[in-house]
Amino acid sequence: MSCFLSSRLDTVSTRRSRGEGGLHYSDSRQRWIATAHVGFRPDGKRIVKRASGKTKTEAKSRLRDILRDLDDGIGVQGHQFTVEDALRDWLAFGLNGRDRKSIEASRILIEHRIIPGLGRRRLRELTADDVDSWLAEQAATASRSTLSKLLSILRRAIDRQMARDRVKRNVALLCQVPSGQPGRASKALTLAQARALLTAAEGSDLNAYISLSLLTGPEPKSCAR
Repeated sequence: MSCFLSSRLDTVSTRRSRGEGGLHYSDSRQRWIATAHVGFRPDGKRIVKRASGKTKTEAKSRLRDILRDLDDGIGVQGHQFTVEDALRDWLAFGLNGRDRKSIEASRILIEHRIIPGLGRRRLRELTADDVDSWLAEQAATASRSTLSKLLSILRRAIDRQMARDRVKRNVALLCQVPSGQPGRASKALTLAQARALLTAAEGSDLNAYISLSLLTGPEPKSCAR
C-alpha cells in the first residue's frame, strides 16, 4: 500500500506546474520528502528539487524555502553551490585581464586561507557571523593588509554569484577587516642612517653611487647587483 501511495504521489507530482510542491512520507528512508518542480532543463526535462525532514513540519519548512527562493529568482543550482565553488568560479572567470602574478597571488590566498575555513559551507547558508569568525581566526596569523585582500576576494566571488542568481545577498559586505598582526618591518633607512652612510662614504669611490641610490630609492635587489 505504501509503495502504491508513493508511486501515486510521484505520478501526481509530475503533473505539477512550475513553482508547486508536495510532501510524502518515505518508508524506506523513514523521513518526510518535499518535492518541488522548479523549472526545465535546456533539453526540456523537468528540474525537480527535493528536500527531506524527520518531521512533516521540518520537510514543509524546507519546501517553503525552496519555493521562496524560486519566487526570489534564486536558481536551483544555488542550493548545493558552496563557497569553494564560488571562489574557484571567480578564480577561473572573474580575473580576465589580470596579470599572471596577480592571479597566482589570489589563488594562493584562496587555497591556503579561504577554502580551509569557509570552503565547505553552502553559499546560500553563509552568514556574516561565519565570515566574522573566520576573519578572527585569520587575524591570529595574518596582517591587516592580507586580511583586507582575503575579504575583498570573498566579496567579489559572492558578487559574481549574486549576478547569477545563486545567492540573494553578499553577507561579506557586512563584515569589517580586523586589526591582524603587524606587517613586515620596513627596510628603508631612516634619515639619521642615510646621513651616517653619506658621511662614511665621503671621499670613497662609492660616494656618487650611494648618493644617487639614496636620491632615487632603488630596490634592495638592484643595490645587490
